Amino acid sequence: MSYSRRIHIGVLFFYLAQGLCFSTWASRIPDIKDLFNVQDLLYWGMVLFLIPVGKFVAIPLAGWLVNKLGSRIMVQVSILGYALSLFLIGYTSTFHSLVLLGIFLFFFGVFWNLCDISLNTQGIGIEKMSGKTIMATFHGAWSLAACLGALIGYFMIISDIAPAIHFTIVAVAILIIVTICRRYLQEDVAQEPTIADTEKVELEEKKTSVWSYVRRPEMILIQLGIVGFFALIVESAMFDWSGIYFQSVLSLDKSLQIGFLVFMVMMTTGRFLTNFSYSKIGKQHTLQLAGAFIFLGFFITALLGNISSILSVKVVLNSLGFMLVGLGISCMVPTIYTFVGLKSKTPVGIAITLLNSVSFVGSLVAPLLIGSISKGVGMQFAYIIIGLFGLCILLMTSFCAVFRINEQPQKIK
Repeated sequence: MSYSRRIHIGVLFFYLAQGLCFSTWASRIPDIKDLFNVQDLLYWGMVLFLIPVGKFVAIPLAGWLVNKLGSRIMVQVSILGYALSLFLIGYTSTFHSLVLLGIFLFFFGVFWNLCDISLNTQGIGIEKMSGKTIMATFHGAWSLAACLGALIGYFMIISDIAPAIHFTIVAVAILIIVTICRRYLQEDVAQEPTIADTEKVELEEKKTSVWSYVRRPEMILIQLGIVGFFALIVESAMFDWSGIYFQSVLSLDKSLQIGFLVFMVMMTTGRFLTNFSYSKIGKQHTLQLAGAFIFLGFFITALLGNISSILSVKVVLNSLGFMLVGLGISCMVPTIYTFVGLKSKTPVGIAITLLNSVSFVGSLVAPLLIGSISKGVGMQFAYIIIGLFGLCILLMTSFCAVFRINEQPQKIK
């Protein structure tokens, strides 16, 4: 095996570690909630709210640290901090302190975003160095690891293994990955200028006008950001609340609480099918179909999930709903970024920053929105409201001009 190939595999294992860490936490959220005996869903939403707060705080911090220390160091620091936070979350129930849990969840969010930004910086550098398109492979690895983590979490739950032991095993596994694979991380290489002197002057002039893009952002970035806002609310509803839905609303036995697992399996499947969908029906129709799936998935779960007292019917109907949501949400973020490249006249870096500034609000709003609605009128009604965001995605992608592009999709035979 060539050294370049070993580098690719080594970095890929860091994506695996990140996906495993995330889904390990998400798969045990209902158990953590039970350990602290939290019955008030609004209060639990406030606890979960600390994760996106940590992620938000990390946004400016990550840019400065990666620039100062380099992605090679920051990948190692952030993934170890991510794993350590997971480990500490597992043992907070020992101290029966929700305040302590909140602190560790905040740092979990901080290291989550630090890891996201530094690892993707490393991945982009490896891609440039190799001259091959490998980012899709890296993100595919993350999705597969998230699926594996959900599956491991399911077996841990039905085996009655405490979250503390589960989280410790995963944290140790991540430590081993870092120890073995850290040698394959590369130093960031400063990009050599390749433009003419006159173009350099133009580039400097553009830098001085960055504020103009912020003061008057393109309408298409606002529209894309709103769709991203809806998508991140949907993600939060599934990542943080799917396990609780199967537990609290459906009152299913632990062995049948497979909501998060089926969602992650279909989300991963959908990511691998996204390019195929582009080629067959085009990007706009892909987003329309995604919005329809999200809408139908939540409404099947919320309106039909408890319609039958037959256990097998209940599990099948709710699993179907969660599967549709997983397929729908899988393509949202990458397709939105694709539209930025196709439609926006704003420099890409600034455009993505403006887009993320709008869409990230969805992550902040979701825990309190779902928690407050669940407390007031029940979690089923909260899922109906979230389902309406899928309908909003369908309507926006159907009638907003930004989503209309000249494509020649292949005819479906």
